[in-house]
Amino acid sequence: MAGVTDQPFRQLCRQLGAGLVVSEMVTSDTRLWNSRKSRLRLIHDGEPEPRSVQIAGGEPEMMAEAARMNAALGAQIIDINMGCPAKKVCNKAAGSALLRDEPLVAAICEAVVQAVDIPVTLKIRTGWDPENRNALRVARIAEDSGIQALAVHGRTRSELYTGHAEYDTIAAVKQSINIPVFANGDITSAEKAKQVLAHTGADAVMIGRAAQGRPWIFREIDHFLRTGEQLAAPELAEQQQILQSHLDALHAFYGDEHGARIARKHVGWYLQTLPGATEFRREFNRINDAHQQHIAIAHHFARLLEGDLAA
Repeated sequence: MAGVTDQPFRQLCRQLGAGLVVSEMVTSDTRLWNSRKSRLRLIHDGEPEPRSVQIAGGEPEMMAEAARMNAALGAQIIDINMGCPAKKVCNKAAGSALLRDEPLVAAICEAVVQAVDIPVTLKIRTGWDPENRNALRVARIAEDSGIQALAVHGRTRSELYTGHAEYDTIAAVKQSINIPVFANGDITSAEKAKQVLAHTGADAVMIGRAAQGRPWIFREIDHFLRTGEQLAAPELAEQQQILQSHLDALHAFYGDEHGARIARKHVGWYLQTLPGATEFRREFNRINDAHQQHIAIAHHFARLLEGDLAA
């Protein structure tokens, strides 16, 4: 979710029912923190507590130092990424590549836990590939190292995001350790969240891609788990209000020009299931001005509300 879960998106998800949000993945190589991208990822001012910051890397000492520095910058939870399947991360022996080296998993977890006096959590996959599902061993290593909670994505690294997530491994992990377990992978609806919780016995579900363009999924899940009743999807007028508030936040956070570029992908996600999305997205992606983006969104939703666009 790097490039997606920036501060504007995290704040929006919290407003719409997420119980905890985690920052974009931040490299543990603090020498790279002077880049504009990294500096923006280290900003947590005004965010609801607890503030969880995710770090990635493959060297225990560097991970420990990154944890200390993020704690000094306001992080209240440090989350270690051992779940990212991206080649550019795995090629640096970070993310889910670490699952191939269990002693290194232990060394990193222990170093980070000992470096800070705030909780440390861990995100993993079920293993490196289907023949090497070692999530149970990694989970026990994590608990023994002092990790406070564990999120498990129901795929191996080699599966990337293909096929379907499996939850039997997550259930086995939950049975094998005593710290909280968060189930992750293919949870796209309130009903699916309830099914996954029942199947795995997990303490919570973690939502990733399903929140892109649909950040209200958190309140839908929360309502369904509390009441057993479906919460109606937001009306078009509310969807427009949420989207335009998101645009305002992006423009304010990144500046008008950069914010307008970042907004394009989010607008594509918001509108992908609505009539006229493909044509509008082509037009919207040519707009470089923040104010003109708002005008275009208002005009498009006016046409949607008037029934002027065919499904």
